[in-house]
Order: sequence, then structure tokens, then C-alpha cells
Amino acid sequence: MTSLDTFHSRSTLQVDGTSYEIYRLDAVEGLERLPYALKVLAENVLRTEDGANVTADHVRALAQWDPAAEPSTEIQFTPARVVMQDFTGVPCIVDLATMREAVAELGGDPSVINPLAPAEMVIDHSVQIDSFGLASSLERNKEREYERNSERYQFLRWGQGALSNFRVVPPGTGIVHQVNIEYLARTVFTRTVSDPQGRQVLQAYPDTCVGTDSHTTMVNGLGVLGWGVGGIEAEAAMLGQPVSMLIPRVVGFRLTGEIPAGATATDVVLTITQMLRQHGVVGKFVEFYGEGVAAVPLANRATIGNMSPEFGSTAAIFPIDEVTLDYLRLTGRDESQVRLVEEYTKAQGLWHDPAREPVYSEYLELDLSTVVPSIAGPKRPQDRIELSRAKEAFEQALPTYADAPHKPTPVTLADGTSTELDHGHVAIASITSCTNTSNPSVMVAAGLLARNAVAKGLRSKPWVKTSTAPGSQVVTDYYAKAGLWPALNELGFNVVGYGCATCIGNSGPLPAEVSQAVQDADLAVVSVLSGNRNFEGRINPDVKMNYLASPPLVIAYALAGTMDFDFATQPLGQDGEGQDVFLADIWPDPAEVQATIDATIDREMFTSDYADVFAGDERWRSLDTPEGQTFAWDEDSTYVRKAPFFEGLTMELTPVEDIEGARALAKLGDSVTTDHISPAGAIKADSPAGRYLAAHGVERKDFNSYGSRRGNHEVMIRGTFANIRLRNQLLDGVEGGYTRNFLTGEQESIFDASQAYQAAGIPLVVLGGKEYGSGSSRDWAAKGTSLLGVKAVIAESFERIHRSNLIGMGVVPLQYPAGESAESLGLDGRETFSVTGLTALNDGVTPRTVTVRADKGEGDSVEFDAVVRIDTPGEADYFRNGGILQYVLRGLASGR
Repeated sequence: MTSLDTFHSRSTLQVDGTSYEIYRLDAVEGLERLPYALKVLAENVLRTEDGANVTADHVRALAQWDPAAEPSTEIQFTPARVVMQDFTGVPCIVDLATMREAVAELGGDPSVINPLAPAEMVIDHSVQIDSFGLASSLERNKEREYERNSERYQFLRWGQGALSNFRVVPPGTGIVHQVNIEYLARTVFTRTVSDPQGRQVLQAYPDTCVGTDSHTTMVNGLGVLGWGVGGIEAEAAMLGQPVSMLIPRVVGFRLTGEIPAGATATDVVLTITQMLRQHGVVGKFVEFYGEGVAAVPLANRATIGNMSPEFGSTAAIFPIDEVTLDYLRLTGRDESQVRLVEEYTKAQGLWHDPAREPVYSEYLELDLSTVVPSIAGPKRPQDRIELSRAKEAFEQALPTYADAPHKPTPVTLADGTSTELDHGHVAIASITSCTNTSNPSVMVAAGLLARNAVAKGLRSKPWVKTSTAPGSQVVTDYYAKAGLWPALNELGFNVVGYGCATCIGNSGPLPAEVSQAVQDADLAVVSVLSGNRNFEGRINPDVKMNYLASPPLVIAYALAGTMDFDFATQPLGQDGEGQDVFLADIWPDPAEVQATIDATIDREMFTSDYADVFAGDERWRSLDTPEGQTFAWDEDSTYVRKAPFFEGLTMELTPVEDIEGARALAKLGDSVTTDHISPAGAIKADSPAGRYLAAHGVERKDFNSYGSRRGNHEVMIRGTFANIRLRNQLLDGVEGGYTRNFLTGEQESIFDASQAYQAAGIPLVVLGGKEYGSGSSRDWAAKGTSLLGVKAVIAESFERIHRSNLIGMGVVPLQYPAGESAESLGLDGRETFSVTGLTALNDGVTPRTVTVRADKGEGDSVEFDAVVRIDTPGEADYFRNGGILQYVLRGLASGR
């Protein structure tokens, strides 16, 4: 659609003989003062103004932005593209395939269902670390990956062929966010459009994206505005729906100084995470600025951007400058593209000027020279611990997980080694996740530390499951060129796969004898990983405590073998002459790290590794690929099943109803994450999902993970709220996916109780505390909640993505009155709930509050006004339609 161009901003930019249509920001007074990120939003609404979804008032609202005001103005943001990983991406394609059938059933053409915005998926979340510490581990794990996931991969190959504007990066290539910054990101996007005279012109505009992984924000380091959304929102964006959002507050974060020797980019990002989480940035943009920005390498910028979900911001962006251009050249982008990025951003006032301080809503500052080595844990990424007091902090945390400081437990390992396990022993040490494996400074430091350790005669402790899962094959190349693989392999840090492995819970089982000893003695063992998430129950079901650390520290902890360790005073071992070896003795010099980077990483590595990135290996190419406009569902499949969300859908809306006679499915505390809600990790044999798979003839060894079965709603419903560390306060002292079924008074699995309630026609609610739904952008946290029969979640506060996803699935998020909670109102979850006032939505009105009545029985009740967290008119439209997918489908089927 051609822009209305109320502000006459359409213009032409010439770059090296090529003419581009652009929408000039300087055509609108007031935009020049905005922070970089809001300028990107301003260009977006300027270019997409259509008088309906996007109006001139949206542009004026940005031009008149008051940095001190609370967000209140809704705009419609149209991302240039959508990026997905396969765990969250598969349900998106399942839903698109189901929507094709639903459109046909409504009398429409199924081929109208296609991504309208370019959609790219990187298959990176399915590799599991079954084999480790061997030269053959990579191939063994890849073989198992295809054995487990061939049905899903065949389905995705169908999607790549049947759906236009959809591309797939096959397994074994890299982690989505690293592939995004190294290859997929355009930084400045171009496309051919029709001008007002009907002529075809080449349009240039800022690259923007939304992604089905919360760490999509890693691309912020490249100056690309993007963030994680639920798969539900991503599907809508793919289908041409703008993302409804409030113009956010923007936190300006000034960086000064340089990282000191001994500290790493990981330490910087853990420090920033702690600072911003304490400051409070949920729902805000964070933008880095000032003289110190130029001294921050692109890889460090990406590491910081990656962790945006951990401190809670929507985005954490670095403006474009010379560092950006150098990275684009290094990673193999065409020189013509690099020139376009430079000329376009300078013409639009998007080029970073360190001497200019934009107006921000709030200000923070960090002197990088004050950063010290750090880790974070044992369960949240913002819980930073200075390495110098890591032993002390572990000892303080241990009583939460164990009833004694020590419990030495004999174990004989598979190779016949007799040893002891104890609380705090490192069961997993994994260099993994996009956060750090994209960053050569910490990866090379890890390789050099391994070399130094081996030279001193040090080895990883025998009970540690060690692994390296690089973010792209480029890492393998520069490790090989630097000669670092022999030492890494000697310590057991062989390549196990290219993907998001340990960080997503695909750590694979511990060695059987270790697992048995841990379970028998109820040991509180730990994992140490170079990831971004360490929530309870996420990494491995046998591991209670999880710590984030830089890649070199991951290796250091594998050498130490325990978290109950002080690197400053305790030696890691002895050298060949019997001399104690301390961490300081093997820590690499920053100058050598940089020299190694300069000598080993070059442009040719990137151009070679990404030359044919969509082709895949022989395994991928040899998969049988289904064809046809609609997918032929296999009723016996336990991986991919037709989605249930459109059953019985008509073009007419079903009126919104108040909630009557609801019971609480769960009463939960503060900081309940989407990891607690959404199915993730291994599937236990005695769980509802395990029983379902067994009943369908799947052997225990082939259960795979919840993430790999995200295309099967029957598995996912059964795993919702089933996290082994979930604490449902309707039960006393019970962990896991259980609740009290008030129909019988008995303890049951949450799934079984839900089925009983739904059979009886009883709606459900969930009671939550503060920061409900923090963590990853998991669409199944909302989908599963909805399919369990939950009509409302009542909490003290919500994390941004999950609140939006609940609305997208027809579940209303309600917030207790300010300062109130379930406890202060005297609610214990045993009440019968009613919610009145929701029916106002049928008249096009979104009520600010609704009345919640909780009946305790015998005439006793509690009544309060709950805030309706449907924050924008667009969200209200989705809710009235029963969800965002129903809204989109009705629009496409009617030609709207």
C-alpha cells in the first residue's frame, strides 16, 4: 500500500549510482531530537501511514514525545521481517497450515495464507547433548537429532515449499541470533514498491524485526530495532498485522571507560543486567550512547543486546556507527550494502554522534573500568555475584537446596573411576548459547585458558559433563586456525552441536551413574553455563542450582569441579613439578586474546560458511518433502498435529462473557516465569505427557523434549504448569505440576484437574504474584493456559510479552489494585470466583477495571476492582475475536 505521506517526507537518496525512495525524518519537526530507537519507529509510521491502522496522529505523537510522561499513546509498528527458531517457529507454521484449512472451510482460497513479511527460521533448538567429550559427539548428536525430529523437519520442508516468503536455515548451522547478526540482518532493508504514479521504485528503510525468541534483541547490537514476541504475535506480523504498542519510555545508558584485564564482556553484561533490573526497565527501551560507545566492539554490543530480556527491557540498542560498518564488512556483507547503510543513516540522522546527547526519559551510566569478574545464580540472571565471593554466596544459598553443607556420596563412573560427589559439585559445564558464543573475545579467551591449563597438566574433573556448542561454524574455523581445539578437546569441551543446547534445557541426561547418585542422595549439584537463562528446572532435571559465567570461567569451574571453591586461595591442581596452579596462572592476557582474534578471524570465513546457508547437509536434502497447498496431517503423528484453535470458527464474533463460578487452577508466588508455565526440557515417564506418548506407542528413549514436540498440542497441554520446581500454593510443600481438584478435594496433576473442571463446565483462573510470566517469549505459556480452560490470570504485575500473549489467546490478564495482593486481600485460592464488567468489550469499550468477587462459602466473600491489562485498542480487538489468530483469519477470509 502506498503511503498517504501527509508530511511530504517521500524523497530520493542516491548511493553510488542507485536511486532509493526514502521517507525523510527531517520533514517532520520534532523528530530530530528523539533517541535513535524512536527515530526508527518514527520512520516506520511515516512510511506505513495509510489513514486507518497508521495515521498522521501517530507521527505527531512521536514528534511531540514527552520523555517524562508515562506511555499512553498507541502506535502500530510494522516490522520489516520475522525471525524464528524451530521450537517456537514450528507452532507458527502449524497454525498457518491449519489456517489454510480454516480459510478453505469458510469458502476462501487457502493460498491467501502466506507470510507477507519475510519470515526466516533457523533450526537451532532441537540438538540435544546425548554424546559429549568425544571426537564423534557432533555426528552422534546430529544423527539422534534427525532420528527424533524427522517428522518436524519434513513438515518444515513442506512449509518452505508451500509458503511463499518463508526460508529455513537447516540444522547444524548455528544459533538463530548469531546467524541473524552474521547473515540475516540487513541493517538497512530494501524492497521494490510502487510509487504514487505506479512506477516500480527501490525503497530503503531501517531493518526491523520481531522474533519468536526473547533474545531477538541480540540484533540490537547491530543497530537493528527488534525484540522478542510470542509466536502468536509473530504469526500476526507475518500475516501483515502491525504490532500494537505504546510509545515507550527510553532509558539512556552512557558507557565510559574500558573493560579491565581479567574481566570479560560476560562480566559487563551481568553487571548491566543487575543494574537495569534494579533500576526497573520493564516495557522500556534502553539505548546506549556517549563517547564510550565507540570503544565497545560489535560482539560486546550484541552480548549486551542479547540480555535485554534478563533485565526486562523491550529492546537494548546501540546506534549505527563505524564499528557497525566494520562488522558488516567482516561478516561478508556486500560493499554496496555497507555503503547504503552508511549513507542512509547519515541522511536520516540515525548515525551515532557521540557528542550529541538525545533527550531520554531516564539516565544511567557505567564506567566499564569498574567491572569485575562475576557469575550469576543460582536461579536468576540478575543475581550477580562477584567471583571473589562466589564460594561464600554458594554456601549462603545451599541451605535452600540441601539440608546439610556436605553429603559425600561414593560413585563409580563408567570408566571405572571411583570418586565422590557432593553438594555443589559441577555436574554440567557448558560453553553454550547465543549470548557468548557469538563473541570472539570470550570464546578465544576460553580457548587460550584451555591451552594454558593443559600445558600445566590440569584436567576437568571426571564427574563434569563438558560441552561446547558454538553459535556458528565460524567459531569452529577460528578455533582451528588458532590451534585451540586440541586443548579444548583434552578437557572434554568437544563440539557437541551448533545450536541452543544447554541453555534451553537440551543438556541431555547426566551419565547414568552420576544421575543415580544425585537422585539417591538428593544432592544439590550445579551447572555452570555461558548462557543467559538459569531458571529453576530449566537446565537439567537432576541439577538444582545453575550459574551463568563467561566461557573461560565455565572451563575454570570444570577444572575446579565444584562451586564450593575460591579461585583466589585454592589451587586448581599441580603442574608437572608439583607446584600449585591457580586460576590467575592460566588466565589469558587480553593482549594475546586480541592478537589471536586479529590473526585468525577474517571475512572469508563468513562468506565461505554462509555461501549456501539454506541448502543444508545431505541429511536435510534427503528428507522426503510433502507437497500441496495444504498439509496432509498424519493422525498418528506425535510431533505435528492440526491445531485446535479454529474449530467451529465462524465469521461472526462470539460475544465476550463475564466469568461465573470459576475455581483456581493454581495459586502462585512472585517471579513465576514462562519456564514455570510453558512445557520445556525432558518429558518424564510418569507425567501426563509421558503417559500420552506411551499410550501412542512411543518408547521412553524416544520421548525427546517438550520443545521438539511443540507442534503437538496434546503433548504441550499436558506439560503446561508441569515444571518440576513449580510451587502451587493450593498444596502444602509439593513441587511440580500438581493442584487440588476442588471437585474431589484430592491432589491431581494440573492437566487431569483441568480436564475434570472442563467436563463439568467450570471456568478456571490462575492467581499470581509480581512479575508474572517473566522470561522467554513462550507462546505455549499462553496457549497451554488457554487450552487448560483458564479464562483469567489475576496477578500483581505482568511481564510484557506474556501479558500480550494471554490476550492473544483469549485469556484476560487482571491486576490486583495497587499495593494489594492475594495475601493482603485474604485469598487462599479455595474461593469460587466471578468477574463482572467484561461484557463492556462487546460495545467497543475496554473497561479500566472489573469487579472480582471471591466467595469463601457460608456467606463470606472478598470483592475488589481488578485492573484490566488490555492496554491498547488493538489488543481489545484481538480479545473480542477470541484471540489474535482468529482476528487475522477473519480478516484474510473476508478480504479485509
